[in-house]
Order: sequence, then structure tokens, then C-alpha cells
Amino acid sequence: MELTERSIINDRAAFEAFGYKLPMFDRETVRNATLKSPEWIHFGAGNIFRAFQANVLQNLLNEGIMKTGLIAAEGYDYEIIDKSYRPHDNLSILATLKADATVEKTIVGSIVESLVLDRERTEDFGRLEEIFASPSLKMASFTITEKGYAVTDASGGYTDAIRADLEAGPSGAVSYLGKVISLLYRRYTAGALPIAMVSMDNCSHNGDKLKNAVLTFAKAWCENVLPDSGFYDYVCDGTKVSFPWSMIDKITPRPDARVEKMLAQDNIAGLDPVVTTKKTWIAPFVNAEECQYLVIEDSFPAGKLPLDKAGIIYTDRETVDKVEKMKVCTCLNPLHTSLAVFGCILGYELISEEMKDPDLKKLVEKIGYIEGLPVVVNPGIIDPKSFIDEVVNVRIPNPFMPDTPQRIACDTSQKLPIRFGETIKAYASRDDLKVSDLKYIPLVFAAWLRYLMAVDDEGKAFEPSPDPLLDECRNYVSSYRLGAEEKDLSALDGLLKNDRIFGVDLCEAGMAERVKKLFSGMSSGTGAVRKTLREALQQDNG
Repeated sequence: MELTERSIINDRAAFEAFGYKLPMFDRETVRNATLKSPEWIHFGAGNIFRAFQANVLQNLLNEGIMKTGLIAAEGYDYEIIDKSYRPHDNLSILATLKADATVEKTIVGSIVESLVLDRERTEDFGRLEEIFASPSLKMASFTITEKGYAVTDASGGYTDAIRADLEAGPSGAVSYLGKVISLLYRRYTAGALPIAMVSMDNCSHNGDKLKNAVLTFAKAWCENVLPDSGFYDYVCDGTKVSFPWSMIDKITPRPDARVEKMLAQDNIAGLDPVVTTKKTWIAPFVNAEECQYLVIEDSFPAGKLPLDKAGIIYTDRETVDKVEKMKVCTCLNPLHTSLAVFGCILGYELISEEMKDPDLKKLVEKIGYIEGLPVVVNPGIIDPKSFIDEVVNVRIPNPFMPDTPQRIACDTSQKLPIRFGETIKAYASRDDLKVSDLKYIPLVFAAWLRYLMAVDDEGKAFEPSPDPLLDECRNYVSSYRLGAEEKDLSALDGLLKNDRIFGVDLCEAGMAERVKKLFSGMSSGTGAVRKTLREALQQDNG
């Protein structure tokens, strides 16, 4: 058997005998309908898109609710299309890894067209322009990562690629953003047709990030290249072009060797993963957790797709914001970061294994239930306690999820202010709560300082995960050594005062001394991280 359209037709019984769920619709009919009247194009052809959005649409096609399929476009790593999509007729295998140790195998066939966002590939780019000129198009969605929307560098100036595009205009734009916005300009020239531009990336207020990029281009082009301000007026008009906020949540690690081996036992040929020249891990299969959430602001000037019939939630902007804050500030991300930091120091290689550790399990329960829930932002549409219950009891302990503390520890300096700082601010603003009530968030901060020493709890050196401020932050702990009796911890003050990293000035908040004391304990020798963690947990047996 092969992962091709002909094979899933001719070998359907064999696939089903191995437990695969196959598309229940006629792909040729759906493909023809999509070519004629496209409704949804998605930029960013990576794993979460194939595991989540594509499977959602597959369910709608199976039920006959939708008649058109998805168009996948990739503007960063063209090899994803060339080596993973097209050799398999845009089919992929979704291996849903369930916490009950079962695997649901689905062949996803809702993606009926894949395109490379490259002007030099004239056939592909011409088709993209045709799609954006189509009145039937309702939505262009994106999973291109938060940095994909950046138009400036660290100094605040335009990057060279963006500056060149702003000067070149729509016909000459060659950056990822520039080419996407040139397609939006094509939609404008086709009659100022309405569209929703929907970022589905896992970042705060994602719609604004996309909107700011579009407005930057439109303003520069209208001032310097285009004959009038019509295009800028078009993208500013919410009845024509909208930029909804969304919140997405689904863990989709890179292709796992255990899943590859399992699929190979099903006699499906040609499923070997590939690492592209841009270091993207791709395969004809995707492994992902079962739990998933996608909440989208209901703002669709061309009409919205019936995604709510497959579990997607449409709501207002304020509620999207509340859901995101609930997840990022309280119910998931702080727990993940806590496990990531301690996991690296304590020698763990899988997040799921950490949940078998009574101390670490108790730690995340304390941070979520005891410290987080009193100040959680309740969105109303999702119950925060139930969300944490699912995270602690189902999602993080899932033994099939090949997620590592080392991956989650990436960019920790960028994550701390949102994942913990907002809770500290909430405690400081309440009359019935005090910052001094927080015992476990300071423990995570101290563990991160200890992590910056790049020595685990057994005294072995390890390589910290990538972080843009890693070197800067490590300077603050460079004078400390494992096992040394350090009495002067004032060298840490410069870091602890940095509200860009912690969300607040920990010295002003009254938390710095506690963090330093815990750090001192964790640095006192081998095994001291475990000892300090256990002692802190034993202070409160509630």
C-alpha cells in the first residue's frame, strides 16, 4: 500500500483492515468544486495545520456540510510541498495519540491543492492570484509562527527584506509577508472583494500582528508606489477585510520514530521522515494529541465557514482574549514551563514521564489549582477548572506524546512575563490576596536561575535550550558555582528587577528575596534541586 489517491481507492479494504479511517467523500468532486470556487486557503503547511484544521474540514466534508476542500500554501520552506504533499497527492496520515494508550489513524484528504508561494514558480503564483481574485474565497488563514508577522528587527527598524518590498510595491514583493499582501492587493484590484485574514498562530492578539503587518505594507505602497490610497482604505475597512483574533491549542510534536515504526508495520511504503535544508522535520504522517481548541472572533465579511459544526468556537473578541489568558496565564502554559525548567535540571527527556514524579505532579497542581485558579480569567465558554483537570490528568501525562522539556524550555525568558507575571500582578491588585501568598511561582523562578547555570542536579553540564536572552541572563549567575556557600546573592538583583523578563520587578513586588533563598538552596550541592523542591512542597500539605 502507498499513501496516494489511487492506493486509498484500490486498497481501501486493506487500509480499513489496519484500522485506518478514510475520507468518506469523493475527492475528485471536492477538488473540482474547490478549483472552481475556492473558499479557504491556508498559509503555513506544517504539522499543526495537517493535524487540526485539515482534519476539522475532513469531518465537515465527510458529513456533507462542506463541499469545497482546503488549499495549502507554503511560503517559507518549499520542500514541505515538494517532498511531503505532492508525492502523496496532498494526503497525510494523522496519528492521534490518546492518553488511554490507543492510536486513532486517519488518512486526511481534505487538502485538495498545494501551492508554493514563490514568484519564480509562475504556475503556482498565478494560481494563487486566481484564488485571491475569486469572489467565493471567504478566508485566508495562517500558521506561520509569531515571528512570521515581524516587519522590524530587534532595533525597531525594518528588516532589509521588508524595506525592499515596501519600496518595490505589490508586483515586486518577494518576502513571505510581501507576497501574501500582494495577493491581498490582487483581491482589491478584482473589485475590493471581502475576506477574513485569520491568524491561527499560538500568540497573543494574533490578528493584530497580522493586521499591523498588512497596514505597514499598504501604507507604504500607497504613499510610494500605488496611484492612490484605495488599497490602504480597503484593508482598513473592517466590512471588507477583517483580522479576527483566535486562540489555538493542540500539541503537535515533530514526527516520532515510534509512530513511524507503527505505521511501517501496516505495510504502507514511503513514509520516511525528511529533514529539509531549512531544518524542518516533515513526514507524510503527523502525530498529535487528541485534545484541541480553536476559538475565533466572529468577524467574517465574506461569510464564515461552518467550522462550528466541527467543534470550532466562534465568539466575540473579548471572549477570545479571555480564553487565551486563561490558557497562557493560568491553566496550561505555566504548568508546561514549570515542568520544562525542572525537567531539564532533573534529567527528564519526556514531559509525560515528569507527571509520574510525585513531586513534579504536585508542583503543577499547586501552581494551577492553588495559585492560578483564584485569579483566573474565566471566559465563560470553557470552564477553567475543567481545563486544568484535562491538562493535568489527560494531556500532559499522555504517554504517547513525544514532547520534551528541552523543547518547551526554548525561549523561556520570553515566556515568563505572561505565564507567571500576570498572576503576580493579579495578586498585587487584589485586597483579598497578597504576593507573599505565592510559594510555587517563586520556586519556578529560582529553578530557572539554577537552570541558567547549565548544570543538572547530579552536577553534569547540559546544553540550555535556545533563547534570545540566554547569554545575557546567564551572566547574572556566572559567578555562582554548584556546592559553593554563596552568601552574597546581590548579583542576581539586576535580573530579578527586569520586568521585561518576569512581568514585574520582583524586588519591588517583594518576591526577590524568596527567589534568591530558593536559588541558594538549589545551588548548595548535588541533589539540592530535588531537596529544595520537596521541602517547599512539604510546607503545605493542603
